[in-house]
Amino acid sequence: MKYTPLKPAAETTVKPLVKPTVKPKGTAHLKPPGEIRIIGGQYKRSKLPVPNKPGLRPTPDRVRETLFNWLGQDLSGWRCADVFAGTGALGFEAASRGAAEVLLCEQDPALVLQLLAVQARLKANMVRIERGDGLGLLRRLSAGNMQLVLLDPPFESTQFEAALKAAAQAIGPTGLVYLEAPRAWRDDELLPLGLRVHRSGKAGAVHFHLLTKNDAAQNLPQDALAA
Repeated sequence: MKYTPLKPAAETTVKPLVKPTVKPKGTAHLKPPGEIRIIGGQYKRSKLPVPNKPGLRPTPDRVRETLFNWLGQDLSGWRCADVFAGTGALGFEAASRGAAEVLLCEQDPALVLQLLAVQARLKANMVRIERGDGLGLLRRLSAGNMQLVLLDPPFESTQFEAALKAAAQAIGPTGLVYLEAPRAWRDDELLPLGLRVHRSGKAGAVHFHLLTKNDAAQNLPQDALAA
């Protein structure tokens, strides 16, 4: 009988098992998008650069849209302060909708220069930019002088409670405070600070709130009360 040698078994290459990278839910806001656009008003579609800086987290488009729907879009004559300005997205949105005065405060010198460049490009003369501590600025504002205070501190900040208390002093009887935070704030926490929740929502990891003074809900403008 003729001997026929067996063919060696074909080698099988086994690729190592690599698990696909799965991003945790709700973390899309952590990576700066490079640029964002103003979504409404006279500066609509104007670009705002977003540098890759630790903690810089511009308010998402749909959250800004919801906020200004709550506010009624027309802020003609309002005095506003965005005291942790970052890219200036919230403050420039307010200016775009007719606010008479918008104060932007930011500590980072590079971001301050960027805010000044955007202000010049838009010819936004109603916007004033100050480099410094947002909480310190809030405490220096005349009591009851603001219609809207915008608070979007870094999520790791320990200044939330102090900033809310100072903001409550800065707004008038029908004034409003916008708060963006990594968790929801409840009335039992806010009432001792002089505020209460009027509206709130959540987008990913971002909790956003529109706050009024404790006894102010019955005095709010109809646009702010509209659904």
